[in-house]
Amino acid sequence: MSAMQDVSISLRDLKVRFITPGRTIHAVNGVDLEVGRGEVVALLGESGSGKSVTLRAIMRLHSEKITQMQGGLDVEGHDVLKLSRRQLSDLRGKVVSMIFQEPLLALDPVYTLGAQIVEMVRRHQGVSKAEARRRALALFEKVRIPSPERRLDAYPHEMSGGMRQRAMIALALSCEPRVLLADEPTTALDATVQIQILLLLRDLQQELGLSIVFVTHDIGAATEVADRIAVMYAGRIVEQGPALALLTEPRHPYTIALLKGRTQGAMKKGVRLETIGGAPPDLSALPPGCAFAPRCPHAIERCLQTQPEERGVGNAHSARCIRVDEIATLHPTTETAPTH
Repeated sequence: MSAMQDVSISLRDLKVRFITPGRTIHAVNGVDLEVGRGEVVALLGESGSGKSVTLRAIMRLHSEKITQMQGGLDVEGHDVLKLSRRQLSDLRGKVVSMIFQEPLLALDPVYTLGAQIVEMVRRHQGVSKAEARRRALALFEKVRIPSPERRLDAYPHEMSGGMRQRAMIALALSCEPRVLLADEPTTALDATVQIQILLLLRDLQQELGLSIVFVTHDIGAATEVADRIAVMYAGRIVEQGPALALLTEPRHPYTIALLKGRTQGAMKKGVRLETIGGAPPDLSALPPGCAFAPRCPHAIERCLQTQPEERGVGNAHSARCIRVDEIATLHPTTETAPTH
């Protein structure tokens, strides 16, 4: 981003470690990421790549007893790592809010959905109970929950998965945050409902001008909502850039492998999907070189010894690979982006 006032989230060399007796997990290892105001950025990668840890770090949701965080972490001008607990409480919900992966676990089962939203609105907006309920009803209408007034008095277990996720979105938006974090919000839903939720998020983002960080392992979901995509592996961003450029001109072997390992509309029956051999590295014992090198078909000896620097490969497009120029030759531009 060209000007700091246009940046909603700024992560600078962010590191997150979980320290337990006898073992330290290096979950996030120097992430640099900026999210502009009104921009949607998708964090893409396999399970265990550090996506959700990064997302939760933005709100400092990790247990302080075992978590060590270093680097820079600013959200809407707030230095999150220096905030007191009271300041954090004011930040969460009002400035930055989160949609969790499983709303049945995130929502309180002993309170109605309406009561939970009313409590949030009164805490941050200081309005009457009646006004807070009126706003809750308006939110249910905005996220397209049918029979919204009746649903306000429903408990989470009385709603379907898709309706619970819509209620979770309503709760996240209840105090008009400027930043929304979405942690795989469609994973537990069937395909039809997934698309509905993705389209809803995109519509709400455009209507409200939200900045969104969207965590997913689904490339199709990323293409539905993201302006930019950042690909994570072993706690690092290995490639990032505009969504179309990254999907049609991937320049990191891991990104290329992810794209090859998904179904395509024109695939013939009987054609086997390509898979990524091996397994992700142990985050308590990361190798000195590129973490993807043991699984990479293009790795050379230097890859195992040298941590690759970020290199520009196009307009606002970068990758961490010492062979990035050769990768461009080995894997020419894809004609079309993958579709959901």
